[in-house]
Amino acid sequence: MSRVILKVEDLHTSFFTRKGEVKAVDGVSFYVREGETFGIVGESGCGKTVTGLSILRLLPEPGGQIVGGKVIMDGINLLELGKKEMRAYRGRVISMILQDPMSSLNPVYPVGDQIAEAVRLHQGLRDEMVQQEVISALRLLQIPSPEVILGDYPFQLSGGMRQRVVGAVAMSCHPRLLIADEPTTALDATIQAQYLALFKDVQKKTNVSIIFITHDFGVVANMCHRVAVMYAGKIVETAATSTIFKAPRHPYTSALINSVPRLDRKDERLYSIKGQPPSLLDLPPGCRFFPRCPMAKNVCREQEPPEVEVGDGHSVSCWGVE
Repeated sequence: MSRVILKVEDLHTSFFTRKGEVKAVDGVSFYVREGETFGIVGESGCGKTVTGLSILRLLPEPGGQIVGGKVIMDGINLLELGKKEMRAYRGRVISMILQDPMSSLNPVYPVGDQIAEAVRLHQGLRDEMVQQEVISALRLLQIPSPEVILGDYPFQLSGGMRQRVVGAVAMSCHPRLLIADEPTTALDATIQAQYLALFKDVQKKTNVSIIFITHDFGVVANMCHRVAVMYAGKIVETAATSTIFKAPRHPYTSALINSVPRLDRKDERLYSIKGQPPSLLDLPPGCRFFPRCPMAKNVCREQEPPEVEVGDGHSVSCWGVE
């Protein structure tokens, strides 16, 4: 088995607002191996994006704060690094692709200049070498005529092409870990399939590890080796992707999988999970999924379930697990 390159231990991230503390990430732990794609899946607002931002320490300050835990890479806890040291990690060791490429790219600069900025900052190359690296990054993301694209502005490119440029920025300094935050959300089905295939091709060529954040279990099935299911700031189940689909043990995981439309089944009505996730300002005692769970017991209302190992690499937090 490949070695672990990133380990997140008991991560706690909160947003301090006028109404109180929002516990966006509440005790999250996982690891990522070299060359693997690790998925984080869940409904909107469950803490997926904040987990990714916490790893890179890109939270909006002063409201967003990491209040506990460790993020360990190469034996170093990234949460203990100074701001200057952390800037050296971003882009060079760990990169992130954000959801909306239009908000990631500066509309008043050509895309070539925006990729070159990262290359100059982290690799310290001369101008002629910088352009070669930029063209190489564009080719890695299979962008046609990269020498021409260098001078184009973001508004001149299609949505799919802008997303590839954002990927080129992220990969321009050859990071070892890439955090992809719902990178296919704004793409239509055909372009999404092409983009996912591109991710696999990039990973095959570079052996980069990927944390793939998504709400779509269809994408998880196509992309991820292992997956963690998040709900209300916590990971409720972690397993190999094949195990999650064949034998999910948490009711929330089962509900998410059942929510995915299937071509081999004719349903009169699509399945939906009843109710709403709890407010992270006022979390209920016990299991956070209790109000929506069809298998809830009295103990679920009163006590938070511990994490239980139910198989090789398969853990679940549920009182219904025997």
